Amino acid sequence: MHYSDEDILKRVRRIEIKTRGLSSEIFAGKYHTAFRGRGMSFAEVREYRPGDDVRDIDWNVTARADRTHIKVYEEERELTMMLLVDVSPSRMFGSVELTKKNLITEIAATLAFSAATNNDKVGCILFSDRVEKFIPPKKGRSHILMIIRELVSFQPTGHSTNISEALRYLVGVNKKRTTSFLLSDMVNSEGDIPKMEDALKIASAKHDIMAIKVYDKRDRELPDVGIVEVEDAETGERAWLDTSSRRVRDFWRSDYDSREARINALLSQNRVDSAAVATDEDYVVELLKMFKKR
Repeated sequence: MHYSDEDILKRVRRIEIKTRGLSSEIFAGKYHTAFRGRGMSFAEVREYRPGDDVRDIDWNVTARADRTHIKVYEEERELTMMLLVDVSPSRMFGSVELTKKNLITEIAATLAFSAATNNDKVGCILFSDRVEKFIPPKKGRSHILMIIRELVSFQPTGHSTNISEALRYLVGVNKKRTTSFLLSDMVNSEGDIPKMEDALKIASAKHDIMAIKVYDKRDRELPDVGIVEVEDAETGERAWLDTSSRRVRDFWRSDYDSREARINALLSQNRVDSAAVATDEDYVVELLKMFKKR
């Protein structure tokens, strides 16, 4: 669907009104606690006191002052948040009011405004089976609104999903540690799992990564509506399914569950906290659960 500039601005405004409220009232404090800066920065020099760590002695100042001085550090508060957002065709699916794309956009906006409340930089990597667009991290409301506009209007050139490529790009483009959120439905990432395992191992060692899986209930559960034709949004493959058959419905569910279990195991092995949010669920509850784990 093609949106006019006016349509895009209206949608962005609605998203901003909804998600900024959530960020201010709910997420800002949780975000600050869960993802506060991990590094230490130099603050000042003062005279040595008994019990101070001798490794903190500033020998240059000590020599000039003829009295022992130490360096005092403080925790770095400024973070850089990176949003790794799946823009492959499968995100357009939704059997309820929201599509997966709508939900991903809202969650990304909420996280971005939470970072802004904490005065952090926010950047974005849009990916499909390739990295489609990189938005360098910056501060400010206008920058976040630009990211949301891209999430609303961006049209990908790729037709599938390659999470490992997005993770490799994250490592290559960000030299300093970031707090990164991977937002994807994980569809068609099955063949990518071996590469994803290597990429996650490298990326999670350098960055603080969380994964948010967005799904629709029909990804897992087929309704009993007789014979229907289904189409894979990413491969274009079509098939006729007899949804009145319990065997067909059970296979559909077990296939989804087995793929999800493999992805979850991969995330857990690499110490990546995760949440799963359905298009008909309250994502606030699931995100807060993830925050509390940290």
